[in-house]
Amino acid sequence: MTVAVTLLGLVLEGRAVVLVGGGAVTARRARDLLDDGGVVTVVAPDLVPELAELVAAGRVGWVERGYLGPPDLAGAWLVHTATGDPVVDAQVAADAEAQRTFCVNAGAAGAGSAQVPARGEVRTPDGPVRVAVHAGGDPRRAAAVRTSVVEHVGSGVADLRARRARGLPRGARRGSATGWVALVGAGPGDDGLLTRRASTLLASADVVVTDRLVPTGVLAGLPEGVRVVDVGKTSGHHPVPQDEINRLLVEEALAGRGVVRFKGGDPYVLGRGGEERLACERAGVRVEVVPGITSAVSVPAAAGIPVTHRGVARGFTVVTGHEDVPTLPPGTDHTLVLLMGVATLRRTAELLVAGGRPAGCPVGIVERGWTPEQRVTLGTLADIAERAERVGVASPAVVVVGDVVRLAHDWASEAHGGAAGLTDPAAVRGAVA
Repeated sequence: MTVAVTLLGLVLEGRAVVLVGGGAVTARRARDLLDDGGVVTVVAPDLVPELAELVAAGRVGWVERGYLGPPDLAGAWLVHTATGDPVVDAQVAADAEAQRTFCVNAGAAGAGSAQVPARGEVRTPDGPVRVAVHAGGDPRRAAAVRTSVVEHVGSGVADLRARRARGLPRGARRGSATGWVALVGAGPGDDGLLTRRASTLLASADVVVTDRLVPTGVLAGLPEGVRVVDVGKTSGHHPVPQDEINRLLVEEALAGRGVVRFKGGDPYVLGRGGEERLACERAGVRVEVVPGITSAVSVPAAAGIPVTHRGVARGFTVVTGHEDVPTLPPGTDHTLVLLMGVATLRRTAELLVAGGRPAGCPVGIVERGWTPEQRVTLGTLADIAERAERVGVASPAVVVVGDVVRLAHDWASEAHGGAAGLTDPAAVRGAVA
């Protein structure tokens, strides 16, 4: 017979909890109860190493003997028994019942007055969203359902925004910001390459401050009522200056709102995320940084170009313009990744050749990587500018210079005198010589 269970959230902060038994089950439960703020005491003659570590650290009290009776439960708000001996567990449960203290009997869930659900948690800036699942006494079923629910909630499908005024974070001084800012990397443009944490934060935000290189499908799926502010920049055109973006993030958070700064690629890879973080911290605003998959690495990969490859290239450098070219390594075995480099492509190629790279060094340009409109243009330093102009290459695009470009999916179909899909490092290097 299935026992009816009332689902409640117990506040155990600062309250006594007694655990009878010193095994692995007790150890797991002890950690959960400590996280919940309980004052935990274990009654057991012996302890598994994990429990012994908690005792040694002063986090758990220990009565070093077997269970003796009701006095061991005195003052407890909650009791948990997992001795492995059904007779002892039944006695603990009976004693707890007699003094009207709820008891979890891990060995026979239906025989206790309380049951532990399969628990899960989705962490948001406004506090955790916790999930508890009971499944009629079937713990494996409950765990499977719990996992599915947590996956669903954390995926960004559920609306996780706070519905009450945000309180001060724990330990914050009065006058501190009650809102928050998250600098979230959107990845290279494909909805499926967004991180799990990014999805959770977008579902928690009141305001999303976005640029032009984020996945548009993600914005379309935001919860109703989320305000989207577009501060996107294009080459040579910055309608919203960076100082104004910083001010906007701080202002919205100080007004008590949750703000996601949604940025293409990774916030810290030539994305000015560091400036935004510092502006928030100076204003006392809580700020979190969520890395994204940077286009410097992922967009070349979409065309089959690895920025490093054993025996071909051991390192790579990411730059944004031709002014950095004179300081870059001249060897074709060091990959150069140029972001925002389309407008200065011809001058960059000339400088690289003048700096020692051979004119036959391979170059690949990947436009709109990871989108249905992706296009790849392949060439060498000698002819890439003409090829790009002929087909009308435009930003956003990533330019890759180095031997690794010969590994691109389409290299053989282009007239570059090499073979596509080369996997032998010597062959790749030889094709450049």
